[in-house]
Amino acid sequence: MIVRIEIEGGRAGFYEYRVVYDTEELYADAGLDSVADCLVGAIEGMPPDALAAEIWYRAIVSGTYSLPVIAANHEGIAQHAVNTSEAIREALGEDDFKDE
Repeated sequence: MIVRIEIEGGRAGFYEYRVVYDTEELYADAGLDSVADCLVGAIEGMPPDALAAEIWYRAIVSGTYSLPVIAANHEGIAQHAVNTSEAIREALGEDDFKDE
């Protein structure tokens, strides 16, 4: 199974995530300090049949990774997700991204 980790937020203490399979929310959490913290929380609760996860930050997908790769590189994957979302939002002219 490949799940989706959807992360929202833009300030410490205001990040949240939800883990979704197909259209069903499996679990979620809020009030985290960073995108990296969201990734750690999300993979800690993964069902045993989950093999990989699509990472979404602010409704933009940044990649699909195996769970061991996320666990070993959560900070780098988090930064990649933020950079990808910023670049796409900038290209779309959504300048308010960094102000949140």
